[in-house]
Amino acid sequence: MKVSFNELQGLCRKAFGGIGFEEGDAADAADMVAWMQCHGFNGVDQLNRGLDFLLAEDPEALPRVIYQDGDLAVLDGQGQSVLRSISLATELGYAKARARGLSVVKIRRCHNRQLIMGYLARLAGRGINISAFWRNAQEPLTEQVVGFRAGHATPEMRVYSVREVPEENEPNDGITLVMANHVELLPSLGADHDLDLLAHHSESELLACRQRALQDGIEVDDAIWSRLKTLAHRLLVEASEASRSGAGSGVNDND
Repeated sequence: MKVSFNELQGLCRKAFGGIGFEEGDAADAADMVAWMQCHGFNGVDQLNRGLDFLLAEDPEALPRVIYQDGDLAVLDGQGQSVLRSISLATELGYAKARARGLSVVKIRRCHNRQLIMGYLARLAGRGINISAFWRNAQEPLTEQVVGFRAGHATPEMRVYSVREVPEENEPNDGITLVMANHVELLPSLGADHDLDLLAHHSESELLACRQRALQDGIEVDDAIWSRLKTLAHRLLVEASEASRSGAGSGVNDND
C-alpha cells in the first residue's frame, strides 16, 4: 500500500507512544523512521525487525556516559535501540564540536543503528559536518560510512565489505560519530584499506529518492502497517482509560 509522509509519520508516532515512549521521544523516533523510508533505506522494515526488541526493552535503562573529555565521549547504550538512546550522544557530540571545532563520540551496545541517520540530518541542518560509521555482524562483514555536509539534510553513504575479519574482532554493536565545524567529513576510503566497495549512494541520488517519495507516496507492507496500527491502538486505549478514571469532580478545588 502507498501512504503519504505525514500518514507514516503520524502512525509511527502513535505506535511509539503505544510502546511506551514519552511524547517527545515518540515524535523524534517517528521522524527518524519516516526520514529513512523516504530516502530509500527501508526504515519501516528496519523498525518492524526491531519491534520485538523495543517491546522488551526497559525504558528506564538510559544511556550512560562512560568517559568524556573536551573532544571525546564514550557512551554505553545499554543494549537499547538508537531510537531510545541516541539523542544524548548526538547532542553531546554537537556541543563538543561547537566548543572545540571537532568531536568524536562512540556509542557502545546499541542496535537499529542505521536509523541514526535521521538524527544526524537534523544536526547537519544546524550547521555541522558529520561522519558516522559502524560495522554489521553479518556475512560478509560490512562497514557503513555516512557523511553529512553542514547545512545539508541529505547525506552521502558508502557500504564496504571487510575482506579479512580480524581474529580479535569484537561484537559489532557500536557506532562512531565524528563532527567538525569547518571540515567536510564525506565518506571516502583509500585503496590501501582492506575493504571492497559494495554500494555508493550519492547525496543527489538520495535527494531524488526523497522527492519521488513525497510526490508519489511511500510504499509500506500491509502487514507491517497493520502491526503499527495495533500498537497505536494501545495508546488510544490507555488515553481513554485515563480520561475515564479522571472524569468527575475532585475532592477539592485544586484537583
